[in-house]
Amino acid sequence: MQPTVAAPESVTWKIHLDRSMWVAGVRALMLQALHPVAIQGVWQRSDFRSDPTGRLLRTAHFVAVTTYGSLTEADTLGAHIRRVHRALSFTDPATGRLHRVDQHDLLVWVHCAEVSSYLETAHRSGVPLTAEEGDRYLDEQSHTAAYVGLARDDVPRSVADMRRYLAAVRPSLRVTPEARQAVRFLLWPKVPEHLSWLAPLKPLWFPVGALSYATLPAWARRAYGVLPEAPGNGALTTTALRGLRAGLNLVPERYYNLIFDEATVRSADEARERLLAAGYEVENGFRALRARTLFRAPAVPAPRDPAEA
Repeated sequence: MQPTVAAPESVTWKIHLDRSMWVAGVRALMLQALHPVAIQGVWQRSDFRSDPTGRLLRTAHFVAVTTYGSLTEADTLGAHIRRVHRALSFTDPATGRLHRVDQHDLLVWVHCAEVSSYLETAHRSGVPLTAEEGDRYLDEQSHTAAYVGLARDDVPRSVADMRRYLAAVRPSLRVTPEARQAVRFLLWPKVPEHLSWLAPLKPLWFPVGALSYATLPAWARRAYGVLPEAPGNGALTTTALRGLRAGLNLVPERYYNLIFDEATVRSADEARERLLAAGYEVENGFRALRARTLFRAPAVPAPRDPAEA
């Protein structure tokens, strides 16, 4: 029996269960917005403008399910995403050209912006990662690309390959009015109705958004020009990231989980039961399980390609 899509021993678990992922997820959305065609797909065919928080929580749910969900759960979610994307198209106002949401180069860009942001932010936040683990993480995430309709070899599977891809796509990236507005939304998002009880705490979000912005490449920050540049930004940002991560780690699990949608929490509860049945020790939750150096269960094989299911 395979208890989860990714093995708890994987680098995927090490990164995706870390609380620095809040910064990483917002940074990924800010980076994705720099693609002038991709941002039009978001702008025209999603509810991002009215509910940017919802977009972030949906991304969190996808990451959760493709990390510790069951294969059936991940296959079902992936099939749903591919079906929705196949039905959507949008027009690039700069060229008048019609694009599909599931256009190959756009899917690759979204995948790369996400996983490179996750890896970069986790590393800067203090998650202990070796160079070999960085390569392993990107290789593991090439399996996840299949859930949105890509093949493993469509995406970079090592840090060196990712750097080459980002360098190649860089000339086509720019800040559009929609991208700049997207960043502003993410810095001060609307609180969704089901999280209205968090409204008084909304000012606490700004440090997360500001740090997400500060971790973007320098050229991207200069192009956006939304927040002022601080002297020594790199070192200051890294220190602030580590401080925020330490603070988030102090929040008890039962309160931290209140942020997530019910479906995400339910997926985690079901994964916990599967892990217990497979012989893992999960009495103290996923974070304690992830931190162990010795597991009673054998390593879990890589998931099958959902496109072949």
